[in-house]
Amino acid sequence: MSNETQSQAMQRICSLLDEGSFVEIGAGITARSTDFNLTQKQTPSDGVITGYGVIDGGLVYIYSQDASVLGGSVGEMHAGKIVSLYKLAMKTGAPVIGLLDCAGLRLEEASDALHGFGKIYLAQTEASGVIPQITGIFGMCGGGMAVIPALTDFTLMEESGKLFVNSPNALEGNIDSKCDTASAAFQSEEAGLVDFVGSEEEVLAGIRKLASMLPANNEDDMAYAECADDLNRAVPDLADCRMDPVLMLQRISDQQTYFEVKPAYGRDMVTALIRLNGFTVGAVANRSVLYDAKGNEKEKFDGTLSARGARKAAEFVRFCDAFSIPVVSFTNVKNYKASKCSEANMAKAVAKLVYAFADATTPKVNVITGYAYGSAALAMNSKSIGADLVYAWPDAKIGMMDSRAAAKILYADQGGDVIREKAEEYEKLQNSLEASVRRGYIDTVIHPEDTRKYLIGAFEMLFSKREMRPDKKHGTV
Repeated sequence: MSNETQSQAMQRICSLLDEGSFVEIGAGITARSTDFNLTQKQTPSDGVITGYGVIDGGLVYIYSQDASVLGGSVGEMHAGKIVSLYKLAMKTGAPVIGLLDCAGLRLEEASDALHGFGKIYLAQTEASGVIPQITGIFGMCGGGMAVIPALTDFTLMEESGKLFVNSPNALEGNIDSKCDTASAAFQSEEAGLVDFVGSEEEVLAGIRKLASMLPANNEDDMAYAECADDLNRAVPDLADCRMDPVLMLQRISDQQTYFEVKPAYGRDMVTALIRLNGFTVGAVANRSVLYDAKGNEKEKFDGTLSARGARKAAEFVRFCDAFSIPVVSFTNVKNYKASKCSEANMAKAVAKLVYAFADATTPKVNVITGYAYGSAALAMNSKSIGADLVYAWPDAKIGMMDSRAAAKILYADQGGDVIREKAEEYEKLQNSLEASVRRGYIDTVIHPEDTRKYLIGAFEMLFSKREMRPDKKHGTV
């Protein structure tokens, strides 16, 4: 490898791992195909550095593509090194991190390279749900290579990176200056494939933080850190944060440890990893307002559940359940988003969210912080679809729909005075928090400032939870 690329591909590894911990595997491997125009070309390490090291003392396997060797393209031996790394990771139960900078399939090796691509896909599929897989994209990631990050659990992307199946200029009626579908912005905001976008340093720091919060494998129940925070700490301003749960989650987490997943996609829903009593917990929360770093209102939502938000939450819950990461949901939703685009995807997206919560056997707790109306609220980890515990803040509103809207439907031919009177009656009888408590749909009414300690207590109680499901190959939703 050239010194320049040595410092680029290897430097990414060294910057990511604990200092001095990287051990390279297969450094002497080169391409062996001579089918087309490769006999005179040198391919040091066949364009990918592979090995293992540690992050915060935890073992990880890592590969980093070398763009100076045939553009970092994937050939037979290149793919074989990645597959061998996956086999080691599966044997030892440790995460795999891929740092991608690749021109795609190596044309000189044709079917050998294509077969290698397929073997990587197979290795990733077998590893899915067994060990965490994290991808960082730093350069090109096009064609069949784009499937690799899509098969992993988390994808972080440098701002200048390119991720695409078909290049923007290959799309009919489009050019990259019109709509750059390969950009990090498009892939994070529109496609929802990328979980985090930043500079190279920010991406590497994000991978480090993410890896330190995840269990090593699906049987690792020791994925926790020492908690230096007060387990009984009250959070007095929590009620003021319900509109933007990012603020709420940061406040209740141990020492504000927080990693948000897909912040640019489906922004009416927040998905994040936090820590409670040292343990990693997955959080899913409805959002009504998005504030910027200065506390100014950046974007406002209408309190509804969108198809994108539901899909984003469903994928996150499925990941958490695969690795037995407890899940807490914060419900504040009135209805489904009403638009032509949403309607085309809404039913299926909400079905996936319902299925994810209902099928999950990991500990599940729901906190109703505001509105919990209709079947949109049912989808947010309600008692009826399997939540282990449901808490509610004292001013929560729970029911079929807004009381005035219900009265208008029930008494459509009556005047305004009658509708107002019936709306008040409906609010007391059907939408009251007390009614849900009496029927057992709410376990405990808690004050907002006590949310952190109630959640810690709940997950401590649920630590040994075991729940069986009907014997079947797998569901179809």
